Amino acid sequence: MRASNPAAVVVDYHQVNAADSLLPKPSILSSSGWSEIHLEVFQQPKFETAEHYHPMHIIACGMANSLGHSTGAGARWLDGKRQQEPRNVGDIAVIPAGITHRCSWDTPVQFVILAIEPVLLQWVGQDWVNPDRIELIPRFATEPDGLIQSIIFALKTEVEMGGIGSHLLIDSLRTTLIIHLLRYYCATQPKLNRYSNGFSQSKLRQVKDYIREHLHQNLKLSEIAAIAQLSPYHFLRLFKQSTSHTPHQYILQCRVERAKFLLQHSELTIAEIAVRVGFSDQSHFTRYFKGRVGVTPRQFQRRSQ
Repeated sequence: MRASNPAAVVVDYHQVNAADSLLPKPSILSSSGWSEIHLEVFQQPKFETAEHYHPMHIIACGMANSLGHSTGAGARWLDGKRQQEPRNVGDIAVIPAGITHRCSWDTPVQFVILAIEPVLLQWVGQDWVNPDRIELIPRFATEPDGLIQSIIFALKTEVEMGGIGSHLLIDSLRTTLIIHLLRYYCATQPKLNRYSNGFSQSKLRQVKDYIREHLHQNLKLSEIAAIAQLSPYHFLRLFKQSTSHTPHQYILQCRVERAKFLLQHSELTIAEIAVRVGFSDQSHFTRYFKGRVGVTPRQFQRRSQ
């Protein structure tokens, strides 16, 4: 972390309502209980912040206003430099941890803040870059980044909806984001290892057995990767190479197949089956099952009788 101006305000998203002292209005949406990342959505009037810095890396992403237009221009002071920003929808600002920063907005605005623990970049990138040399490059909000925007909006949807597979999906999105940051926003370019053969058959079988035995649990990417003795980054790549699915997609597929079997061959209620295969409740189970199978669990059960 770079040294910051000691007079600057500290905005620490480890704390609840961390930005309340900095912004005119509190956030309208906030994540809770996520590991190593935190997301908040703000809707603010025209304003200007005091000079501040963050202990976590920050990605700021503009959102559309009620008319679907640009979020509104303004100025940003970042690491001793000032730049006027157009702040079109999807434009991304990157504020590394410890960097002194302030900004102003010329119109009312809605935006998303994603805070990331610096240690997460070291953890994900440990296999192919010296953790002590990982340093993000500050970036003004003058251009969009489609992948970062889509990840942030997917995380925002998870805050709003949650439900089945939430932890695993967040883990996957988080890992994908960190890989992207290391590739394109890191001062030291990492040397990526290349794998062409995927998992060995025995290792893949071990991972699949673990998933099937723990379908009733809220599986986490880090836990499954540990079974294969790989970092989450390498596990994601090898699993996709070996199965043509992400772990999240594969687990949901396994849950539906297990549910089909139980609907046909057990006396369990639909609510009991939903819990048995790892869905948070019957409504989530029914909604996802119908989306994948084309009929509700009850309709499928009746057809199988």
